[in-house]
Amino acid sequence: MYLRKPLIAAAAVAAIAAPAALAHRMWLLPSSTTLSGTDNWVTVDAAVSNDLFYFDHQPLRAVPAVTQPDGSEGKVENHSVGRYRATFDVHLTQQGTYRVAVVNQGVFGSYKLNGETKMLPRGTTTATLAVAIPAGATDVQTSESFARNEIFVTQGAPTGTVFKPTGKGLELVPVTHPNDLVAGEAATFQFLLNGKPGANLYVTAIPGGSRYRDALKQMDLRTDAQGKVSVTWPEPGMYWLNVTPNAPRIDGEGPGAGGARSPGAGQRPAGSTGGAMPRGPRVSYTTTLEVLAP
Repeated sequence: MYLRKPLIAAAAVAAIAAPAALAHRMWLLPSSTTLSGTDNWVTVDAAVSNDLFYFDHQPLRAVPAVTQPDGSEGKVENHSVGRYRATFDVHLTQQGTYRVAVVNQGVFGSYKLNGETKMLPRGTTTATLAVAIPAGATDVQTSESFARNEIFVTQGAPTGTVFKPTGKGLELVPVTHPNDLVAGEAATFQFLLNGKPGANLYVTAIPGGSRYRDALKQMDLRTDAQGKVSVTWPEPGMYWLNVTPNAPRIDGEGPGAGGARSPGAGQRPAGSTGGAMPRGPRVSYTTTLEVLAP
């Protein structure tokens, strides 16, 4: 159920999470999230950075998948990868809500060979797992990773077709439409984990512009037994929202950090060496949300 009537003109932005050193976060940032009319273009910046929505580390090179309001596959146009960011365009020709998503799925783990512990190569998938484990390997331990990074853009009235769950990884099933958020008002989201309500998930929301303030202004929340969480936005702007089953680690001191928890930061990527491998699946969800002034 969506809480507000169709939106018309507005402007702004969206993003997403991933393993990295320090406080690197993946994000997607659209030029607009709500538009009127019947034929529009949206340009999206895609990057991995220390400060949210600021280009200071590396581009997000993956080509996203586009789902149109009627559920059909759209396309990315004019994709370009630069030194610090990638950019691409999406042509909006249908009325309703579009989804632009980067989904990373793979397998991580370890095995023993000739008395030595080896890690699975980076980029291993369920299809290549048999080849990645050599003959004679013992003590094989594997688990899947599934990271979803997506944004939503609405032309005309908000619609819900793109929110149909796939039953894989962490997914957003909104009660409040993500393109209908207002400062000072509570928004409710439901998150599913492999198709079922994700209870007690860690939800982190951080407003953009952290480069220009000392306090991160991070909000730390948990989902209830139905996988629902309510967020009251303190001020207008773009927010990076991340959801994981595990508690985020604590960042260090300094501007933009504030001793806050950093979702997705400091985790060991699949295929890296050293340290104990986690036994459970790695899943995460990330989006960028625009919150309008009342």
